[in-house]
Amino acid sequence: MYKRKMGLDYGDVRIGIALSDLMGIIANAYETYTRVEIEKDIQHIINIINLKEVDTVVIGLPINMDGTSGIRVEKTKDFAQKLSDHTTAKIVFIDERLTSVSAEKILINAEVRRENRRLYIDQVSASIILQDYLDRISRKSDFKGEY
Repeated sequence: MYKRKMGLDYGDVRIGIALSDLMGIIANAYETYTRVEIEKDIQHIINIINLKEVDTVVIGLPINMDGTSGIRVEKTKDFAQKLSDHTTAKIVFIDERLTSVSAEKILINAEVRRENRRLYIDQVSASIILQDYLDRISRKSDFKGEY
């Protein structure tokens, strides 16, 4: 039986959420969730996992351009740990460097007005993160799910 994959672009203010199709081939932007507080944020994600039958959650790691980890990586891993305490879905990480830049370009090419881009940029970033993961697993590469 096929299950969906979920991509998350975790941030201090918003979480971009993307979901795959059932075959795990194509990532689609799902929503931009505005954070409230950690317990409610986790519950919102868990509700989607359960409703959409997600078996894998791919979380973008905000690694610095020089390859080092900063406070954002630690916050993201802390969130992932709390999420994993509430679900049996597999949690994997993927390098998210330049996904926001790519998402911005996609929105510009789609002629989304500047004032509306912030409404979509996080979920588009999440879909880029998820699509990168889906492409890697479809190629059956050596991808281990963490950088």
